[in-house]
Amino acid sequence: MSVIRAEGLVKTFQISEKQRKALGIEEKKKTAVDGISFTAKSGEIFGLLGPNGAGKTTTMRLLSTLIKPDSGDAFFDDVSVVKQPQIVRSRIAFLTTDLKLDVKSTATGMFDFFAELYHVPKDQVKKRKDELFEGFHINTFADTKISKLSQGQRQKVSLAISVLHDPEFIIFDEPTNGLDIISTRDVRKFILDMKERDKCMIISTHLFDLVERVCDRAAMVINGKIAANDTIAALTKDKPLEDTFYDIYIQHTGGEPK
Repeated sequence: MSVIRAEGLVKTFQISEKQRKALGIEEKKKTAVDGISFTAKSGEIFGLLGPNGAGKTTTMRLLSTLIKPDSGDAFFDDVSVVKQPQIVRSRIAFLTTDLKLDVKSTATGMFDFFAELYHVPKDQVKKRKDELFEGFHINTFADTKISKLSQGQRQKVSLAISVLHDPEFIIFDEPTNGLDIISTRDVRKFILDMKERDKCMIISTHLFDLVERVCDRAAMVINGKIAANDTIAALTKDKPLEDTFYDIYIQHTGGEPK
């Protein structure tokens, strides 16, 4: 069984004078992630649920080794993101809305480029491309320039590229953000397919519907901290997840979300 363990992750950022004026605050630092700990296991989908600015994306970037924690650590099985980041990178897929594709290239060109970067054996590249392009319905626009693709089509290409090396750990930050209903359905199906293949998977989102449809367990993140962490059934207790979240939000902040 593969396991991801986050242990007391903390990340603080400096706030520039310009940002402080724009936000109307005096604090020079912001703690984006404040002691976050959780465990995700293979064969399940673990969700990080929270509003924009809650610390979800920073947590995902810490897990994916894009940034280093001020304190704490995270482990992919027994491999540390702090001490062994290169090994972690070779074992994970990380998808973020910040992923930029070469607009002058095509889905085929980008796939081949990243396959070489990931050192995927040439005899496996075609097989993986056929599987992923068919699964995401990319074949109809595989040789169209990225610049001419819709946001949903670009997201599908990004998804295919992120998992082309068949990693055991998958980290998706807002995987359906901005997608139409057809593309969203395709992404949800892919996420559930990865669960069936016993992958260890974390998704972050602000969408209650996505968590209810695909996640086995979820942690609610509020102001950089985990406010609740349990199975979906235990969190909801026969009421909508949205209602549960608002109740917990008010308990931890003393007021309605703004």
